[in-house]
Amino acid sequence: MNEYYYPPQGPSMLDELKIQVQKRKPVLINTLMIGVNILVFLLVEVTGSSGDTMHMITWGAAFPPLIQEGEYYRLFTCMFLHFGFAHLANNMIVLGFLGDNLERAVGRVRYLIIYILGGIGASYISYYTEISGSSGRISVSAGASGAIFAVIGAMLYILIVNKGRLEDLTTRQMVVLAGLTLYHGFISAGVDNAAHVGGLICGFVLGVLLYRRKKVNIM
Repeated sequence: MNEYYYPPQGPSMLDELKIQVQKRKPVLINTLMIGVNILVFLLVEVTGSSGDTMHMITWGAAFPPLIQEGEYYRLFTCMFLHFGFAHLANNMIVLGFLGDNLERAVGRVRYLIIYILGGIGASYISYYTEISGSSGRISVSAGASGAIFAVIGAMLYILIVNKGRLEDLTTRQMVVLAGLTLYHGFISAGVDNAAHVGGLICGFVLGVLLYRRKKVNIM
């Protein structure tokens, strides 16, 4: 008779996610940004489908020919649109964890500036890359990932300034996260890599401009 040893099962990924959500210390602006993304997604679904490209354009997705005609608002509105629930969920989970840390580090107003300007910067770099390319391919773009990469970029700078650690985050964790996400984007189809790289750069620059390390007074 053979005997088999079954090692005890650790918590599942879902259990880990529940634990992290329960431990979350809510912050105003990031919670608001997550709420706006979810609300916009629900409105898109109620009025049509987030998988319908034309419907997404109607709601403000980035489409280079229309931006060239003067519809620059799309560089902003596309940040709050998502192609399907999985796209939304993946982005909001990452934003929920990283955005909270960044807002606590820089404050509400500076966090909002990093999120909005970083996202718009990512959208513009994506737009410019597409219209200046030679492939002739025109894409419809949407998603919060440009703004999220701006959050990652700002966090990278702040971690460097704070000698590699801030709360429960380390520089190594952020570099690995950014590297793996970028790598996955470059080997996958339908991913706006220009927005990801652009958001990372914009976020880092905004972090340099806006973050001031808190002074510790030793008595």
